[in-house]
Amino acid sequence: MEPLLEVQDLTVRFHTLDGVVFAVNGISLQLKEAMTLGIVGESGCGKSVSMLSVMGLIPQPPGKIVAGQVKYSGRDLLKLKNHQMEEIRGKDIAMVFQDPMTSLNPVLTIGRQLTEGLTVHMGMSGQQARGRAVDLLEMVGIPRPGERLADYPHQFSGGMRQRVMIAMALACNPRILIADEPTTSLDVTIQAQIIELVKSLRDRLSMAIIWITHDLAVVAELADRVIVMYAGFVVEETDVDTLYRDPRHPYTLALLKSLPRVDRTTNDRLATIPGFPPDLLSLPPGCPFASRCAYCIEHCLQENPPLSPVQPGHAVACWVDVTTGGPR
Repeated sequence: MEPLLEVQDLTVRFHTLDGVVFAVNGISLQLKEAMTLGIVGESGCGKSVSMLSVMGLIPQPPGKIVAGQVKYSGRDLLKLKNHQMEEIRGKDIAMVFQDPMTSLNPVLTIGRQLTEGLTVHMGMSGQQARGRAVDLLEMVGIPRPGERLADYPHQFSGGMRQRVMIAMALACNPRILIADEPTTSLDVTIQAQIIELVKSLRDRLSMAIIWITHDLAVVAELADRVIVMYAGFVVEETDVDTLYRDPRHPYTLALLKSLPRVDRTTNDRLATIPGFPPDLLSLPPGCPFASRCAYCIEHCLQENPPLSPVQPGHAVACWVDVTTGGPR
């Protein structure tokens, strides 16, 4: 089966007063129909920038996509003009942003913001768009949807605002939904509700999802495949079950060890990852994780390892076999 979306060697730089930021360093991924792909990594690793680049939403300047391809329906999205991307953005590929508090326009009603995409992309009349907007709010679980169309964002709670953002993203029946840490600013109960909502909508609408997060627990619930990013590189890619059962990159191992577990005793301390991520203005010559890695060998300091298969469907960028502790 041909992938629905294929990203090849995407490389993004930001030109700042301090120098060039190496934000995304040649990442590749494939997304198939009805598949959920999780992208995991700590803040600043390039997760959001890579997907904003796919959507054509990074500010240029200071940002610049210096290499790569993003293929969708036989077209390279990076070569399209802005008006061509506007036809795809929201209609074929939609995005839910990180912060529901600031993603909605505070001076426009929810109804106005929901119906705009429907009239632009779907050619609906005002009455048709309003009817569809009511259906969308009902679908994402907002009570009295007909009445709430006249309300403004400040009249909704954080969880309800995020539901509105999801409704807006789903308005034009996109084939791909990109969710950029949509539960980060919400409390744990609301996070669980939003995740269950997305899972049910995915199953009902058969859409593909890219879920960006730093939370491996969320990935376990939602994703089919997982990409782990560090310092703008993909360091591991596999299916979600293998990631938890047989992680092969030291960074993935460290992330999993730092997760709270119900079987820990009260005296057990959570594991931490020593040190700090590298400065993206001046990446080291070797592996960017080497200075924090318990498995580091001399080769790691000299050359950055490529992403290579360790078994079918499982690729890792590491010079060391973590199962033996020796070189691969």
